[in-house]
Amino acid sequence: MDNRNLLLAVVLSGLLILGWDVGLRYFYPEASMSAQTSPKAATAAAKQAAAAKGAGGLGAETAARKVDLKTALTGGNRVVIDTPRLEGSINLVGARIDDIELKNYRETVKKDSGPVRLFSPEGTKSQYFAQFGFVVNGNRQDPNLLWQADGTKLTPTTPVTLTRTEADGVTYRIRFAVDENYMITASQSVSNAGAVPAVVQPFALIKRTSTNATIDQYASHSGPVGVFGGKLYDPHSYAELEEIFAPLRKQFEVGQISEIPSDKPEGAPDWLGFTDQYWLAALVPGDGKGNVKVDDAGFRSLGSTLYRTDLIYGPTTVPAGRSLTQETRLFAGAKDSRILDKYEEGGITNFGLAISWGWFAIVEKPILWLLRTLNGVVGNFGLAIILLTVIIRGLMFPVAQKGFASMAAMKAVQPKMKEIQERFKDDKQRQQQEIMKLYKDEKVNPLSGCLPMLIQIPVFFALYKVLVLAIEMRHEPFILWIKDLSAPDPAHILNLFGLLPFVLPEHSFLAIGPLAVLLGITMWLTFKLNPAAMDPVQQQVFAIMPWMMMFVMAPFAAGLLLYWVTSNILTVAQQSYLYSKHPQLKAAAAAEKAKAAKG
Repeated sequence: MDNRNLLLAVVLSGLLILGWDVGLRYFYPEASMSAQTSPKAATAAAKQAAAAKGAGGLGAETAARKVDLKTALTGGNRVVIDTPRLEGSINLVGARIDDIELKNYRETVKKDSGPVRLFSPEGTKSQYFAQFGFVVNGNRQDPNLLWQADGTKLTPTTPVTLTRTEADGVTYRIRFAVDENYMITASQSVSNAGAVPAVVQPFALIKRTSTNATIDQYASHSGPVGVFGGKLYDPHSYAELEEIFAPLRKQFEVGQISEIPSDKPEGAPDWLGFTDQYWLAALVPGDGKGNVKVDDAGFRSLGSTLYRTDLIYGPTTVPAGRSLTQETRLFAGAKDSRILDKYEEGGITNFGLAISWGWFAIVEKPILWLLRTLNGVVGNFGLAIILLTVIIRGLMFPVAQKGFASMAAMKAVQPKMKEIQERFKDDKQRQQQEIMKLYKDEKVNPLSGCLPMLIQIPVFFALYKVLVLAIEMRHEPFILWIKDLSAPDPAHILNLFGLLPFVLPEHSFLAIGPLAVLLGITMWLTFKLNPAAMDPVQQQVFAIMPWMMMFVMAPFAAGLLLYWVTSNILTVAQQSYLYSKHPQLKAAAAAEKAKAAKG
């Protein structure tokens, strides 16, 4: 029975890794929208058409002229942005925030790498920007209008106001203010000094290309995201959003539908935008609690890998001599959970859900907190992972001790079990009943030996999610060749660590590094200390499993492999200690190994 338990443990371990993708698909289902379901989307779109003005109320957009980044940024008409975390500029042409770099993050692990560029001007290779403006009497203002600024630099202490006065006497203003982190507040106001009332709708949008987006994966969503009616909405990748809109655009062109409304769920928008693995750009209407009158808010594919999220407020009539003000916030920065949670505490509904924690956040967030705390003590996240492993194994030691005691008890009842099996070999049902009675009488739990492994599964999964999602782990080094614990081990044995003239594909299971080899060796050692399997099939499984796992785990984050290697080393030490406390188990294991060697 102990061999059976051990085989069960091995099978569960295999399922944990080999069934990883299946598990992630189950716990993090991705909504798929095929071309076959598009007619349904078209029907829903047609029903919403009356709520939209033109293409989402903002009219059709012409293709932007291609331009290189340096040329786009060296022209005039710009207001500098300078904060402790952000640098960049506002383009006075179109009132666009289209130049944002993140001071605290580098593009790559190289020390001379420049800062992460989040926003780039329209027409550039990586175009990604936010724009603010007005729809007046049903028509959007020219998106390329030139605005006048009352300052040259936007900082946390110096807001900047952009102004335009039209021939009809209506003055439009956009006042930008920025905090110490990543939030820019745009206060859009209208003053009507003319003789005729104006029907005004302030709007804000974010437009981007998907060519520089991170990969949408089950553990980390990349694409449209938002909270509507207090509920997270992130069902589509960019490709899936394009699948929805491609047939709608064709139907609009041939007149089958009169408008193309945005993709959105039920409920008022609390916030909406686009997310990458580590970065977020999001619009927050009003106070972020979904209580502002909004005419349209959602997402759309514009074709040619371009996507837009729109936020258009409801129409308001501004009589002569009256004014209107509407506030919208723009988050443009890193998905630091502490900063997002702080904004959520300040009133933005479920803003922390911009990080794809999923339903497992109850384990993931404590692990991240503990890693931060340990890193604050030792100054290295790799050492923090090792200490985290020690703490977890220490907490689990009483359970492991109980499991070993159960294995020893199982050894003691083996003769009685064999007697029952012989006595009732022709009556399997009675045999199982008698064995269960034996377990109860002897107070033996045959599954308790598997309990430590089962407890470790959620910890392992949570650490995987933390390494993928937590920006604190990005580009964090360990020692020597490991420069990024959130990325796979960069050293590859098969090309002799770069000495041979070929490069292994990224995330390939053939890209085996030293950590993967250590994983295989330490797992082999843990199996060697277990009682030998009498069944030849079990022996083959145990012989192959460590080296199979070496290949399977090679593409995973180095921090995850570090955790598992450390855990295996502690398991070897723990097994050696517990064998010393249960000599009958050690003697039985030695006898079984000797018997297996002879057989």
